[in-house]
Amino acid sequence: MILVIGVLVGLFVVPDPWTVPVIAAAAVLEVVETFVSFRIAKRFGRPRVGPERLPGATGRVVTTCRPRGQVRVRGEVWQARCEAGADVDDPVRVIRRHGLVLDVEPISEP
Repeated sequence: MILVIGVLVGLFVVPDPWTVPVIAAAAVLEVVETFVSFRIAKRFGRPRVGPERLPGATGRVVTTCRPRGQVRVRGEVWQARCEAGADVDDPVRVIRRHGLVLDVEPISEP
């Protein structure tokens, strides 16, 4: 966008000897803006959505987990494995994910 504005200003606004320097300055600014934008995007990384964000999430037991059952985490029902065991409606925390099965542990309610 900066380059387009620079070309328009260079062609229609500034006097003739300044046309090339204005367009060149706009091109340099455009390259710098693009570089900075890519650096910022790379620094903050890709947004983590989906199953990558499940470890650490909390949910509730849907069917008794002794050791296998189902849990509802973030509105979705998952197959789960809970070595300690958990009853229906107990709060659980996701430890890790193995394919479509979550390893969970019971947590105490505050």
